[in-house]
Amino acid sequence: MTAPKRFPDRDDVASVRAESETVEPGGQAGSTRRLAGRVMARREMGKLVFLDLVDRSGRIQLICDSGRIGDVGVHLGDVVGVVGTPAKSRRGEPSIAVDELTLLARNRSPLPDTFHGLTDVETRYRKRYLDLLMNHDSRDLALLRTRVVTAIRRYLDEEGFVEVETPVLQPRYGGAFAHPFVTRSTELESDLYLRIATELYLKRLIVGGLERVYEIGKDFRNESVSYKHQPEFTMLEWYEAFADYRDTMERIETMLERVALDVLGTTRVTFRGHEIDLKASWRRVRFVDALEQLELWTHDADELRAWLQERGVDTSADKDWTQLVDHAFGHFVEPSLIEPTIVHDYPVALSPFARTTDDEALTERFEYFAAGMELGNAYSEINDPDEQQRRFDEQSEHDEGVRGDPDYVEALSYGMPPTGGLGLGIDRLVMLLSGRETIRDVILFPSLRPENR
Repeated sequence: MTAPKRFPDRDDVASVRAESETVEPGGQAGSTRRLAGRVMARREMGKLVFLDLVDRSGRIQLICDSGRIGDVGVHLGDVVGVVGTPAKSRRGEPSIAVDELTLLARNRSPLPDTFHGLTDVETRYRKRYLDLLMNHDSRDLALLRTRVVTAIRRYLDEEGFVEVETPVLQPRYGGAFAHPFVTRSTELESDLYLRIATELYLKRLIVGGLERVYEIGKDFRNESVSYKHQPEFTMLEWYEAFADYRDTMERIETMLERVALDVLGTTRVTFRGHEIDLKASWRRVRFVDALEQLELWTHDADELRAWLQERGVDTSADKDWTQLVDHAFGHFVEPSLIEPTIVHDYPVALSPFARTTDDEALTERFEYFAAGMELGNAYSEINDPDEQQRRFDEQSEHDEGVRGDPDYVEALSYGMPPTGGLGLGIDRLVMLLSGRETIRDVILFPSLRPENR
């Protein structure tokens, strides 16, 4: 017998369960409902067979009287459709009294322990379909992530931003300090790069007059993997004409407060044992002051290297002052930023796209942190083509420096309004809001080493 190709007009389990809650024990409602989902438990008591049916919204008990509906020939993991009446068992369990039971898909592989769920971490990441199938917490997390992205879009759309798409394959990579993935186009006879950021293309759109733009999409960096790093990750970037980094500070505080309230109903979250409140406004500290408080601020590379080595920091991979000062900040300052904090006014050498402050050695750049983890980065954007070209030239002399982009400089020559830009790591934000301590939990299909290596 061929299984049906569709099962239309379904109700979701959660709504039917709520209806069943109003019924007296041992009674039935007068309505008929259609449900579909996966059978995750089976119990038999004479002619009665009790099944647990699970769909995306929840779980409900099916009461199947084999004397009335015939043989209940379903196994654990089978996908079924049922027609029946909301009811409550004599023990008070919300249920469906089944009138019709239809097999929609047969499970042909043994399920993991249905009581304990799928607990092997490596299997959870490699076989996410099994993780979602067995662990309702994983399903809830996937849905939470969707709500986070929806809340971000809602906020930006209401603020007049336009969502756009920019190239993933780029002839030049730019917008961040990072190693790219390289591929090749046979048709174009040229190498291309998976983008490391959307920045330079989004700012071209500001030049073109779109004024407020954003993109939520994948970026790719051929670098290390850690609890907060993956080679493929999701970023939000927005750019707002006629704004600067002070405006952007206020906007990110407001947005993250609103997202937390929309998704969680509160601005308070717990991450890595820390209680954190995302309510605006956040603590603000200058980059230089943060290092000076630790007696780690100097423009002398040899002096800074000596200070770090005295404190047990391995600086062998740091080739110049830029890498050393970034290492000092990341090692000593970032882990201490538990409450939401905005660190601003970074050195020019660390900020190739940011306008300078009144102090020409510092820029209108900020990064924002919570629970000792960076969430994102923002600038008052350079809109002078000559200054941008000079920064590109300077960066090309540094290890890991951002490479030039002549077309982007040409775009600036047509005039870009004063602009505030920001990047936000979606994966890290979901980690923070969900309390998950590794990025692999919040990415449905994380990058992993091949098995048996």
